[in-house]
Order: sequence, then structure tokens, then C-alpha cells
Amino acid sequence: MDHTLHAKYGLKRVVNASGRMSILGVSAPADGVMDAVKTGGQSYVEMADLLDKSGAYVARLLNAEDAVVVNSASSGIAMTVAAVVTRGDNRASLKLHQELPANNEIILFKGHNVQYGAPVETMVALGGGKLVEVGYANEGRKEHLEMAINERTAAILFVQSHHCVQKNMIKVEDAWEVARRRGVPLIVDAAAEEDLRKYPACSDLVIYSGSKAIEGPTSGIVAGKAGYVGWVKTQLHGIGRSMKVGKESIFGLLQALDEYFVKEDKSGEERAALAALDVLNELPGVSVGIVQDEAGRAIFRGRIKIDEAAAGLSARAVNDGLRGGDIAVYTRDYGLAQGYFDLDPRSLQGDDLQVIITRIQDIIGGDR
Repeated sequence: MDHTLHAKYGLKRVVNASGRMSILGVSAPADGVMDAVKTGGQSYVEMADLLDKSGAYVARLLNAEDAVVVNSASSGIAMTVAAVVTRGDNRASLKLHQELPANNEIILFKGHNVQYGAPVETMVALGGGKLVEVGYANEGRKEHLEMAINERTAAILFVQSHHCVQKNMIKVEDAWEVARRRGVPLIVDAAAEEDLRKYPACSDLVIYSGSKAIEGPTSGIVAGKAGYVGWVKTQLHGIGRSMKVGKESIFGLLQALDEYFVKEDKSGEERAALAALDVLNELPGVSVGIVQDEAGRAIFRGRIKIDEAAAGLSARAVNDGLRGGDIAVYTRDYGLAQGYFDLDPRSLQGDDLQVIITRIQDIIGGDR
């Protein structure tokens, strides 16, 4: 692995065992994708035509009526909210934060108002929406959505993510049933989801990251019903101007999508590779297991549990040691307070897994 650019700019080598996380640059696109980025970036094109035709191309792949490429899933949230708040009206879009429309309430489960690097509520506010939280931190039901719907409701926002509370929460299909019956648009934030054709069938607008599961360049997709996507496109000349996507990213994303739908499932191979972690069971206070993704995706991760009394270090201390070394090792660290961290194999390259094993052995073995 060539780390020439890291050395040139004084950057650390990073081992990414946290998954497709924005803090580490999300994913590492394949050569074919980067070739498309280069070719697209070095060519001129009418951007309005590219946005329309790339959106139509994406829509065909996702079985949606229409789509538009945006610069990230976060901007997708802001732009879809702005779309349903202004309903595609040009003046309302241009005056969004000066003259907020009255019908701007966005209904969101309390358990879905998560912090994913920025709060969902911040993106809703950026789109001119007034957040209406419903349900409880550990419960979200259909009736919670229904009770909040009124004449000021612009949309229901449903966040499909491992970040969200999973227990006692209705499924997206249930939210879709309520939305259709009550005549309210449903926006689904499915940024990191892998089943790209599922959500256009049960929403009015769905948002994906182009750089997570799809492994494209920094980008996002908003797909769904043609009328609503048209409203989103109106935002390109309003708040969306500050979120514009480059031609090189669009061409790279299209290539990544082409490759995505013919990509072989490597989850079994990735799970098998985690067997190398078993050697860590020999360390005092360390136990290794395999867990599946919290939201049910076919993603398997190694779980490293640390018994602080036996290991002499807490899981947080070990994790800090991994991140603070000459090679920065990033784990999936949501469980530190419960005494464990996870290792996601999807983004590991070369000898990354062995680097992780050696670093944990050094940290717990005394080389701290």
C-alpha cells in the first residue's frame, strides 16, 4: 500500500476498522470509479443536462420514478425538507429562511433524532423544517405519527439506520402505510443502507449516501416520486447551491452504481477473515466474538470485550491506545461504556488486520 501522500502532507496512516465513516473519508472507491472521476472531471458538460440525465439513470437502477444526485446524504436531508416545506415554489425556496412557510412541520420519532456526525434536527432546520418529535426514546408506534399530523405537517421523516433505537420501533413499511393513508409525504433517510431498491417502493423520497454502501466518491442520492424529486431540484437554485455536486463526483457515482449491482457478496469471506482475531483470546481479560449489524444488514464484525479488572485496562483505554499510535487504528467504538469495541472488516486493506492484532497485543501486553 502506497502511503506517499500521507508522508508528503504529514498525515498518519489510518487503519479503518470502524466501517464507512465520514470521519475517515467514508470509503475507498475502486479503480474503475476513480477512472470515471478523472474522465468526468476533465470533461466539460452542461450541468443542468447532466443532473437531469444522471438522475434518470440512477432512477432506472433503483426502480424509482426519478432521482437527483446531491453532494451528500446530509444535504439530501436538508434539500428534501426544503422541498416539502416550499412545495417547489421558486419564491418560497429563495426566501426560505426569511419567510418560513407555515406548513413546515416535520414529524420524526424521538428515537430517530440521532447524532451521526451532525444532528438530524440540524439538517431539518437547515431545510426550513420545524421538528416535531413523537414517541419516546425507546418506543415509536404508528399512532404516535398519526396524532401529530395536522394542517401544518409538511412530511414524516423516517431514519433507517444503525444509529437509531431499534427496539419497539415500527418498520418503514408501517410509516409508509400511515403516510399514504393520511396523504402526507414520507421521507426516508437510508444513508448507509445496502438494499437500494427497497426504499423507493415504500417512500415518496429516499436519501442514500453515494460513498457508503455504494463506495463512490463523496456524493448522495435523492430518489423517489417524480413530482417530489422535481421539488428537490428547485432547491438546487436555493440552499442547494451551497451543496452543489461536481461533475467528477456524478460520473464517479454512476460508475460505482454500475459496479454495485454486479458486486459479489463478500460478507461470508469477511466474516471468515475475522477468525484471525481469535489469538487475542489468549490475552488476560480479552474475549473475542462475532456480531451482526444492529440494524440487520449482512455485515459481521469482530467484537473485542475487555474485562478491565483482568486486563488492567478499560476498553476505552485500549481504544484510545489504538487511535493514538503511529498508525491510527479506528474501531467501531459505540460500546466502550459497556466494555467492548467492534472491528468492521469491510474497509480493511493489506495487512490492516494484523496491525490491529499486534497493536492490541502490545497495548495489553505492556507496550503502552
